[in-house]
Amino acid sequence: MTPDTNHPARGPVVFAYDGSELARLAIDEAARQLTPGRDALVVTVWHPFDVGFVPASGVRFDAAQISDVRQAAEQTAADGASRAQQAGFNARGTAAEAAPAWKGIVKAADEHDASLIVLGSHGRTGLASVLIGSVAEAVAAHSRRSVLIIHRGDRQERTEDDADLSYQQSPA
Repeated sequence: MTPDTNHPARGPVVFAYDGSELARLAIDEAARQLTPGRDALVVTVWHPFDVGFVPASGVRFDAAQISDVRQAAEQTAADGASRAQQAGFNARGTAAEAAPAWKGIVKAADEHDASLIVLGSHGRTGLASVLIGSVAEAVAAHSRRSVLIIHRGDRQERTEDDADLSYQQSPA
């Protein structure tokens, strides 16, 4: 299947980016799946104390200091945007304060009229899923936007035809 370049997507791709290996994988996999040159917004959601993201390498901050957390989130989003740029997207980063994280992702997608939300799923099941919750699941359930969920998998075993992906169309 080839992308339809005659009808470009209306809004940017929104990447939920927490600085984790899985978030980086989601950007890489989306670049493989989507048309190059798409506009993208890389969103890092943060909140004081329970930070909610992995800071960019070398960034140290006091989680009790709101300005420190915001600055670290902005740097993490900038690092994600840089990765998305390298992957072929016209990307910029932004930090959003929200709890729980899925609300910040959905809000950013709505505010920017996103054509697609991309995020990774840690694939938690059972008690871990109940206690920790799934950001990906909540985004798919609460967003009116299409959501591309990238699952963790052995990258060496994946091929273009059998990538471990879930594509969920959210109800309008």
